[in-house]
Parts: sequence; structure tokens; C-alpha cells
Amino acid sequence: MATPTTTRAAVLTAHGAPLDLQELELPAPAPGAAIVRIACATLCGTDIEIWEGKMSFPGMLPMILGHEMVGEIVAVGEGTHDALGGQLRVGDRIGWSESTCGECFGCVVLRQPVHCSRRGYGFLQRTDVPPFVTSGLADYAYVSPGSAKLKLPDNVKNTWASMAGCAAKTVLRAFDRAGGVRTGSRVAIQGSGALGVFATAVAKISGAAQVITIGAPASRLELATRFGADAVVDIAGGDVVERVMEVTFGHGADHVFDFAGAASVGPEAIGMAARRGTFTIVGSTGLAGDVFPLSAIMGKELTVTGSLNGDISDYARSIEFFAAFADRYPWDDLFSAPVGLAAASEKIASMAHLGEVKAVIDPRLDAAS
Repeated sequence: MATPTTTRAAVLTAHGAPLDLQELELPAPAPGAAIVRIACATLCGTDIEIWEGKMSFPGMLPMILGHEMVGEIVAVGEGTHDALGGQLRVGDRIGWSESTCGECFGCVVLRQPVHCSRRGYGFLQRTDVPPFVTSGLADYAYVSPGSAKLKLPDNVKNTWASMAGCAAKTVLRAFDRAGGVRTGSRVAIQGSGALGVFATAVAKISGAAQVITIGAPASRLELATRFGADAVVDIAGGDVVERVMEVTFGHGADHVFDFAGAASVGPEAIGMAARRGTFTIVGSTGLAGDVFPLSAIMGKELTVTGSLNGDISDYARSIEFFAAFADRYPWDDLFSAPVGLAAASEKIASMAHLGEVKAVIDPRLDAAS
């Protein structure tokens, strides 16, 4: 097929407004770049917060949402390869991460791409500036030279591989930052969205004796039980700390993970953590949070750790995780039935109202209808 020079895209022009289907220019792929036909984009909580305007900054609009995606290469620039060194060709199915520069303090000295000073998410690309389309809610996307690309194995489904691009790699990195879960330990998961439910499964696979998932609504807590939760705590039911202490027989949780980001997670985490436990903060991206005394951390000798998203190594491990544990849990239950690009606005609004955990957009469905 001829290399596409334009693409249909669902553009966010105003926070909280329906997405605008537009035809946008696609540049020819530069060396190290590729053009990909999107096969699957899974919506993330960050997409919803940007749409709502909770995450916003001057000059970010117009833009295209979607940073968890998978596609097939339809055009490739000279010397384009995947993150593991393999040559990429037309027809390869790939996923890709945000771009990094490889030259700054974070990349070179820290050797932590998540701390790249020029880290570029596809959804931060304005649609009126080249290369225009670098996100998932489009028929085609431009994958920049600095993006770390992964050729995907056949035994990892599109939805799983797409989720690996943010949600799954974020969870796996958080478990690493926490120092791993010791066999037989108690784990409390704050949040019952996609990250919280996936983290519930990861905790159980890691050997936790007891996993408590905290969140709402009831349908998501029921989902968490299918992914390994030994107990669930509905945040609408009263004192969360008291109920966690009750189900852990007064011990508390050896590991507490924040995948919720609510203002109350800090004091609740400190309250429910066991002595010499860990508290790993992942979901608190914007709120200042409720106050709690530092003496409580000192008194319990807690370890408090932050964890920021994930890099290409976390992404690669996420793909390996899904391949290794494909039959362990009903991963497909995390995802809604796929819809075309024209229905993306409806799905975003549904997720904003907790109507589904992980919406799936397949732009090819529009062409087929």
C-alpha cells in the first residue's frame, strides 16, 4: 500500500468537550521513525484526567489522547530498530513508549529514562505542529525516532500489549521501587481502577499471603476478587484504616500501594501500614493530600517511596509478564468491547463516570462498518 500522508484523528480541542474528528497531515518517516496503523488503543486514567481538565497546562490543546497503543508498521525510516536492536520492517506489530533524549543527566548519569529532562509523551504533541499525530486515537500515528519501540510477540494480545505501555509497566515499576513483595506478606492496594486491579494480581503472583483492595464502586471490587484479592474494602463503608486493621488481625499491611490519588490516601496508608512496612506512592499526581504527622512514619519505621510511571525496561518486562502469566487471571475482563474511533468520546465520558475499567478503541472498526 502507498504510505499514508494524512490520517483521521479524534482531537481534543477543549477540556470536557466531545473529541473532534479531523484529517491531519502525516510526515514521511525520518531515520529511526515509523508510521503505524493503530490496531488498538486502551484508555488510561491520565487520558480521562486530561479530558476533564484536571491535568492541564497552557498551550497543550489541540492534542490527541491515547498513550497506550499497538499498531502495524506501514512505513519505516532508514535505520529504525526496536529497543533490543532488531531491525523493524513494514508489517511488524509494535508498541512504543514516550521519547527520551539519551543525552541529559537523567538519561546518562542516573540511567533512568523516566527522569529524562526532554521526555516526550505522544499526547503532549500539539496537532498543529509537526509531526502532528503521535498518539493512539487516530487511524495512523507517527512514531518518533526517540521513542523506544518493541516488536511484540504473537502470544500477547493487542489489548494486553497496549495496557503494558503504561498501566502495567507503572505497576511493575512500583513493585520494584517498593523492594518487591516478600512471600507471605500482607499487601494493601489503594484504588480499584485498572492499575489497582492489575496490582492486586501482581501482588498475589508475587507471593503475598493476603491482598486487600480498597476502592469503589462495588463492581470494581468484585472484579478485584477475580484478580486475587483476599479481601476488599469499599471506601463508602466508613473508616478504611479500621477495616484494614480488622482483616489483618491488627497487624496492618506490610506493603501499601497508592494507585488511587485521593486526598485521603496518605494518612490512610500510614495508618494501615504495619510496623517497618512500606508505602509506595504512584497515583497521587496532582492533589496536595490530607495532612498526617511525620512522627507516624518515624514511629513505625516506615519506608516511603515514590514511583513515576515506567521506562522501556518496565515496558519490556510487562510484555514478558503477560506472556508468562497469560492463563493466570482473566485479563480480558479488564477491557470493554472495542469500538471505533467515532465512539471514543462516548467511551471517555463513560470512564470518567466509572462506567468501565479499560475502554478499547480500534479505529479499524469504523472502516469495517
